[in-house]
Amino acid sequence: MPQMGESIAEGTIVRWIKKVGDAVDRDEPLFEISTDKVDAEIPSPAAGVLLDISVKEGETVPVNSVVAVIGAAGSVSAPAGGNGADAQAPAPPAAAAAPQAAAAALPAPAPSAAPASSAERLRSSPLVRRIAKEHNVDVSRVPGSGIGGRVTKHDILTFIASVPLAEGHPSARSGPGGGSAARAAHAGPAAPLAAAPGVFRLATDRVEPMSVMRRKIAEHMVLSKHTSAHVYSVFEVNYSRVDQIRKAKKDDYERMGAKLTFTSFIAKAAVDCLRRHPTINASIDGEQVIYRGSVNLGIAVALDNGLIVPVVKGADEKNILGLSRAVQDIADRARAKKLSPDEVQGGTFTLTNPGTFGAQFGLPVINQPQVAILGVGTIEKRPVVIDDMIGIRLMGYLTLGYDHRLVDGAVADQFMADLKQTIEHFDPAQV
Repeated sequence: MPQMGESIAEGTIVRWIKKVGDAVDRDEPLFEISTDKVDAEIPSPAAGVLLDISVKEGETVPVNSVVAVIGAAGSVSAPAGGNGADAQAPAPPAAAAAPQAAAAALPAPAPSAAPASSAERLRSSPLVRRIAKEHNVDVSRVPGSGIGGRVTKHDILTFIASVPLAEGHPSARSGPGGGSAARAAHAGPAAPLAAAPGVFRLATDRVEPMSVMRRKIAEHMVLSKHTSAHVYSVFEVNYSRVDQIRKAKKDDYERMGAKLTFTSFIAKAAVDCLRRHPTINASIDGEQVIYRGSVNLGIAVALDNGLIVPVVKGADEKNILGLSRAVQDIADRARAKKLSPDEVQGGTFTLTNPGTFGAQFGLPVINQPQVAILGVGTIEKRPVVIDDMIGIRLMGYLTLGYDHRLVDGAVADQFMADLKQTIEHFDPAQV
């Protein structure tokens, strides 16, 4: 199991691309994993034959655990973990030994119910410690299901979500006496995602477990709703000027290997406005506000089985050509599962585009620990009033979801008014 980032402690095997007995080339995709940060296809470290698979699809193991053995054709390997999928029948004793020795069986994870020392409980990733800090949760009080009682991301999120808020405490409040403190005061066992009250099943229903990605999305959404006081502002924008510029320049951009889309213009306008409205490009850390020194723009990308938000780092330092290339690159690699964990963290503001599927506008959930997210509605021709006359213009809605703990309505609307003005009077010299 590869180490996919400093804060990544474990990974889940989502799918084996090869099966036991298959020949595999060096750097050929071998299996697919899901971690706290990203899904990725893992290339084979060597050429040979896949002799043994010791971790089944759906299982989660610590990084650096042996998940499979690759050796020469005709070699034999004892199963590394004893629970291999597609296990081979024993080979004759005369067969040559595998050039890579099979690893000893992994130690079984400690049962979650078993007591663990405070030192063991405090063993956790930086991500877990940040989540605990944001919710005023003492990590040592969270039951850990990882190796040696380690507290995983799933443990901390289910602990936060499973303990009800004290009556009268808004979920967004933090600090002494706040909702997070109330949750922390109720020590309870970590629990899986709970079904809604009154859920029933019919004979014709199909029941299947959530995918790893779906569970992570669910956890992130619940965490955000427990953290931020979500409020929304919706502005209607005239894209006619942008459309004229795009049509005049798109061929030039294609020759330079980039697509000039409406997203390119919206992203450029947004990052320019964020520099003028730093509160929208900030985060809350306890009772402190962090005003970000640069704009790292997250772009929500819809996948076949979920959603991922890769990040364009230093977006405010790029011109519209650079932004167009960067957005296209991370979107393509997100769909191909070629992103690294570093490319899906560190975002300071997120752009999501439900309008791609025809939505007039959406009310997106804030991507923690950010304080705002911009939703782009469908862009289409509509009748509008122009100088007391009816005209046809290319129009669309933009929605800002913001955290009312930090961002007041006036601040949000000032940002949106600036964004609307920037798009409607976009400077062609920037393209």
